[in-house]
Amino acid sequence: MIALWMIPTSLPERRQPVTQTCGVLLLLFSLNGCAQNQTFTPAPDGGQVSITVKVPQNLAAEPMRVMYRSEKCPIKRSGPDWSTYEEDGYLSITVHPLQQGQSDLYEAKLPINGSGTCQWRLSNVTFGVTYASTTHFGENVKAGSGGGVIVMFDQRLPQRRSVFQPTIEVSGDVLIKGDYYPWITEQFIGGHELLAWIVGEGEMYSYYRALSAKRVTFEPVLHADYVVYSVESKVQKVGNYPLITYPDGSTAATGHKPKFKKLQTIRLGQSQ
Repeated sequence: MIALWMIPTSLPERRQPVTQTCGVLLLLFSLNGCAQNQTFTPAPDGGQVSITVKVPQNLAAEPMRVMYRSEKCPIKRSGPDWSTYEEDGYLSITVHPLQQGQSDLYEAKLPINGSGTCQWRLSNVTFGVTYASTTHFGENVKAGSGGGVIVMFDQRLPQRRSVFQPTIEVSGDVLIKGDYYPWITEQFIGGHELLAWIVGEGEMYSYYRALSAKRVTFEPVLHADYVVYSVESKVQKVGNYPLITYPDGSTAATGHKPKFKKLQTIRLGQSQ
């Protein structure tokens, strides 16, 4: 529904030849007991980055996809002319942020540097929020995506990249605040499906580059009472756009995604 382009110079996360993923990494990020070969071990005094998500009611913090890269342990690739070349090695780890007491804050503390031969270094983190439950939208509604953030801590491109979304350069720590709306889609092509998305100002992800950040805070604001609906055509044809119904009852069929500015105008106009 929302097109994301894969950049050839970055590595897709589904290929994990050197990844050791633990089901739940308790946020001290100690992998010593997680993998027999100890693929990743935090370097002593290697520094940390704190990632905190302030989770709105009815939402949940998504597991964080953490990417490390290494110049010391490159991966050999083959070019289209059968030549070989090397790229930096990569290590993808899933981290589940921990709730802070009884608050709505969920935090992960990620080591910046790893010890050992490869000397892994934190490259980027993908995180966000999703629906914890969709039952209030009706039966058979599943949670979709949205409300996602990718923060880059080096000059490399992330695994997921939209050609339409610019990268925001940040000096120092990062504070991300934004408005989001519930978006219910009904799809027919490829099977009937109802999904509850979270729609914000940008594409599926917002992109930030923060080379010196030690703390990243994400504070999404969900306007749960302003639900937008869209129904896709049952026939796949160029120019057949979903019928979008906005919270004020107005409709449009001019694009695949609701207009964020219109949602803002509806909410702010009704609140005056």
